Amino acid sequence: MSTAEVHLSVSTWRQPSPSPASPVRTALVGRIAERVLALGPGRLRVGVDGLTAAGKTSFGHELAEHLARAGRPVLRASLDDFKRPWRDRHLYDRESGEGYYRNAYDYDAAIALLLDPAGPDGSGSVALCSIDPLTQVDHSSVLTTAAPGAVTIVDGVFAFRPEIDAYWDLRVWMEVPPETSVRRGARARPGLGRVRGRGAAPAPLSARRAPLHRGGRSGGAGRRGRGQHGVRRADPGEVVTVSAGVRTGRM
Repeated sequence: MSTAEVHLSVSTWRQPSPSPASPVRTALVGRIAERVLALGPGRLRVGVDGLTAAGKTSFGHELAEHLARAGRPVLRASLDDFKRPWRDRHLYDRESGEGYYRNAYDYDAAIALLLDPAGPDGSGSVALCSIDPLTQVDHSSVLTTAAPGAVTIVDGVFAFRPEIDAYWDLRVWMEVPPETSVRRGARARPGLGRVRGRGAAPAPLSARRAPLHRGGRSGGAGRRGRGQHGVRRADPGEVVTVSAGVRTGRM
């Protein structure tokens, strides 16, 4: 079987694919890819949520590669590319944890440009980026075609919020303690706290958002049984939790 194409966003915030993973991590991602494939041959949408620097983007890239090797075309997107324009920051609070949760993301744009058209009954004309979080350039007219069997993988904090939670055919939660999120975020993006509103939130804000994450996760988040290799499954819906210990070997 030939490898299908992975379509990437035009956003300048796009992160590179991670280095080769450990055998355990590769097996884990492969198992989740099999679960995606088992959902059917039509268009699918996978949401990847977690605290800042939990590994959402890296996992999304790894999952995309597995699915592409299985012959499924993949579209990769991030909710960071569907935030409200920074020029409008004076209109609402986006600095506090609560304000960031309530106001940073443009869910109407994410639904209209990305989630609806990428669905089984959608047009298939998908914008993988609305507003570039770094350059603030509007890329909503740059469209990618989602083939009938395409899988759209979207990573981002608050992906399981009520506004968009129903769009996911599979949900993946990247589980890390808040203190780990802060440490990784500060190390990976040391200047992030000086560039408010561009990309992810500053590392200290990540910790303040942790209670909001726990309150906004999809139903049944508190009723999980632990499976093998760091995976826990929730009872209702399609939710997979990846624990912080199953990584590429970098902490």
